[in-house]
Amino acid sequence: MNGWIIMDKPVGLGSTQAVAAVKRVCREAGLGKVKVGHGGTLDPLASGVLPIALGEATKLCGRMLDASKVYDFTIAFGTETAGLDAEGDVVATSDVRPRLPEIAAVLPRFTGPIEQVPPAYSAIKIDGERAYDRARAGERVEMKARAVTIHSLRHAGLDPASIAEGAEWTPAQVRGDESGEAERLVSITLTAHVSKGTYIRSLARDIARAVGTVGHVTMLRRTKAGPFALDQAISLDKLNAFGQGAAQSEIFLPLEAGLVDIPALDLSPEAAGAIRQGRVWTGGSTQDGLYWGRDADDRPVALIEVLAGTLKVVRGFNL
Repeated sequence: MNGWIIMDKPVGLGSTQAVAAVKRVCREAGLGKVKVGHGGTLDPLASGVLPIALGEATKLCGRMLDASKVYDFTIAFGTETAGLDAEGDVVATSDVRPRLPEIAAVLPRFTGPIEQVPPAYSAIKIDGERAYDRARAGERVEMKARAVTIHSLRHAGLDPASIAEGAEWTPAQVRGDESGEAERLVSITLTAHVSKGTYIRSLARDIARAVGTVGHVTMLRRTKAGPFALDQAISLDKLNAFGQGAAQSEIFLPLEAGLVDIPALDLSPEAAGAIRQGRVWTGGSTQDGLYWGRDADDRPVALIEVLAGTLKVVRGFNL
């Protein structure tokens, strides 16, 4: 078992619990002990794409953690909670409800390289302890700002470029004047494509504050993680069915499915043999960059860095 199970994680299930469920199901299917890891934590209150690696694919978990991700999330306006989600205690309130054009006007501020302060209720370690453990113990936790990148941030039917050009909304509506016709919103659902390390709860908090109110996340769903999307994900019920005899092909993706975003490099038998032994191979004419090497049988051999005609192993696969 060397490959991926892409789970559509339900709300209420933690990432560690999802990994445990895969281990259990593999045992039930008679596969024995299988090495399992996940490619990016999802909070219990979040749902969506959770890549779970098995066997040699676990060597790609670090790469998956570094990959960009896409989320749909709903901001409820008027209350900010301690955890910036639906479970935390209310720490601030506001009667202000923004209009859609106001939100459109601030979205460009949160697109591209930005700095954000993570939630106090996060897994970041401070002096060796998780921030959420300190916060739950009643400590005042000072979180440092971190640099992240928001590749895109949008709402269906809302084009921030048209706001800037004045093509769809009047200046009065953008300012949120009482003369504007836009409806005031109780909540809004946005889609964000973000770099590793981005906290959607912090992004929601900051967007709400930018339009003169407060807010928290009531829905968070990951729709893509690295190369994996929702249409490849399976439900917990379908996973459990595998343990009861369902076909492996219905839930399992090959190891190379986690490599589709980088080019493949066909290796000669000599080069494949050298790479499998961890040796540097010279004499190639491939452009510099990162590749995954495959042998004559299309089996992944290794992640390979090519530099000036030299092939160097980044991560080898024992297949």
